[in-house]
Amino acid sequence: MYKLKYSLCLLLLLGIGGCKLNNDIPQDKPTMVLAPKYHPLADTNQVSLPSIKTFLGDSTLMALIDTALKNNFDRLLSLQKIEMAKAGVRFTKGLGLPELSAVVGLGGRKFGNYTIDGVGNYDTKFSSNLSDKQQLPAPFVPDFQLGLQSSWEADIWGKLKSQKKAAVARFLASNYGKNIVETYLIAEIADAYYELLVLDNELVFLEENIQLQESSLEMVRILKQAGEANQLGIELLKGQLLSSMAFKIEVNQQILETESKLNFLLGRYPQPIKRPVFAWEKVIPPRLVTGVPSALLESRPDIKQAEMEIIATNADLASAKKAFYPSLNITGTLGLQSFNALLLLDPASAAYSLGAGLVAPLANRRQLYANLMSAEAEQKTAYLNYQKSVVGAFTEVYNYLNLINTTSETYKLKNEEVTALKNSISISVELFRSGRATYLEVITAQKNALQAQIELISIKRKQYNAVIGLYRSLGGGWR
Repeated sequence: MYKLKYSLCLLLLLGIGGCKLNNDIPQDKPTMVLAPKYHPLADTNQVSLPSIKTFLGDSTLMALIDTALKNNFDRLLSLQKIEMAKAGVRFTKGLGLPELSAVVGLGGRKFGNYTIDGVGNYDTKFSSNLSDKQQLPAPFVPDFQLGLQSSWEADIWGKLKSQKKAAVARFLASNYGKNIVETYLIAEIADAYYELLVLDNELVFLEENIQLQESSLEMVRILKQAGEANQLGIELLKGQLLSSMAFKIEVNQQILETESKLNFLLGRYPQPIKRPVFAWEKVIPPRLVTGVPSALLESRPDIKQAEMEIIATNADLASAKKAFYPSLNITGTLGLQSFNALLLLDPASAAYSLGAGLVAPLANRRQLYANLMSAEAEQKTAYLNYQKSVVGAFTEVYNYLNLINTTSETYKLKNEEVTALKNSISISVELFRSGRATYLEVITAQKNALQAQIELISIKRKQYNAVIGLYRSLGGGWR
């Protein structure tokens, strides 16, 4: 007897010793190792970005954004992911609590005549110690049950607590995922909106140039009639005019496609986008200080989401390791049980049971090892994704900061170029009328001015993209 007890204790100790945990789980919240500044002009006192409403400052654009936040398909899908994560949290809240179930059972058994149960049950008919109610029916013995049963796994190692922690972290990650969708959505809408404003002004440029080209063409036709020009000049000017008219059609197509893209982001079918008409000099991108500290990256939803994923995978790894520990399960039942349905509610039919067991995995633990390997790989993946998010975010902001500076300088130079070339058009026309310039010089002046204006439009687009991109890269105002 003592040898049996000693052997059982030895096996238990070996099982516990074989599933010892290593204390190599990293800290829940990783440390962001970033330079304090992107460049010497950074303002380290700035701790937050302006709200999207303050930053954009355009009521028409904000109305479009509000519509998109209600109807955009990607955002609605992200909300459903939050609901799924919330269901996971709700499920884990029940872990570690006793399970209680109601039982209504109906069954029966027929024992063989040459078994202990069969012979014993048959003998009850001749026992003087049993009343008529207690004698078993033959040959079939019914079994009626009515009561409660409960089971409880004691979280002695914190395995269930780790599972709860993982579920909560993933729920928070799904919320940050929604913020990521909204940040990119707002940036896309702002980009498309400002693209429309720029295209509207590009259309104005083209119409102005078409009028100038039509005027020049008519002038050359009059001069030809007077014998001061030839058909070559007419054909060249006509070709330039047709090229501008074709380009105008392309710009109108770009406007239509941009409106369709914007409508899709708003979750609706294509339709005209009502927008104000700004003069070219008033189409100014929103301003964002270029001196921003790298600490603002902590507001990025993707970095916060990556942090939550690390916390979740750390908890998963802890749970996978603790699965090698013995588990303590306690079970119990309380209710009424009888082989006679008429006697089921009799107080004498009360029955209960209580048991406890300590179970430790000893052999064939391949599934546990597989889960452990998977948890370790997922944890390393989460850390790599976190580092990737941090480095990618820093790189994005660095590039956008430099793009803002370079486009601002380029815009000033290109704007002066446009002014000079527009002046050259009127000068060339006057010289042509006085016979001191050829129609080729007029065509060249108009062509150069139009090309410079198109390039200025392109730089204006880059300015919008850079500022909106910087705001998005810094987290889009999320805290």
